[in-house]
Amino acid sequence: MRGSDVVAAATEMTRALTPHHEADWSVAAGTLEWSCRTTAAHIAHDLLAYTAQVTSRAEDAYLPFDLAVREKATPRDVLRIADTCAAMLARAVDTAGPNARAWHWGACDPGGFAAMGVAEILLHTHDITRGLNVAWTPPPALATGVLHRLFPDAPAGEPAAVLLWCAGRGELEGRARRTAWKWRAALD
Repeated sequence: MRGSDVVAAATEMTRALTPHHEADWSVAAGTLEWSCRTTAAHIAHDLLAYTAQVTSRAEDAYLPFDLAVREKATPRDVLRIADTCAAMLARAVDTAGPNARAWHWGACDPGGFAAMGVAEILLHTHDITRGLNVAWTPPPALATGVLHRLFPDAPAGEPAAVLLWCAGRGELEGRARRTAWKWRAALD
């Protein structure tokens, strides 16, 4: 995956969630214990962390910092922060070069960080839309890219449904719901 995929996912997140910025974002985001607002801030945090990893080419751990979103930030502000972090990750991925590596439980290439960024955006947008009672499904093309990169053993099926199942957020006929899962971004 590439930076353009991260931007496309962020654009979809913004399109799906901005019309609901005045809703109660203190409610739980789907089945998560986090609120919708906290989940949106988490998206931004992870995108910024991935950006730092790609940019620094950290070799053995995540850089020890966190993103702090101010308490007075509105849901619209938090979405803007997440969108900004997505743009930064997209630029970092696209300028890093295909042979660059950074740590994510092993050596991970820029495409792996892009895929993780897209996954964070899609999965947590799904969580937030469930909390806000908004009908939304991850776009098939983006879901397919995430499945190919992060879940290479995913079963066949409609990409959004398979992605949600792989990440413990949905049902697939004939398969038990996942209660634990892990994606594979590292190349080794």
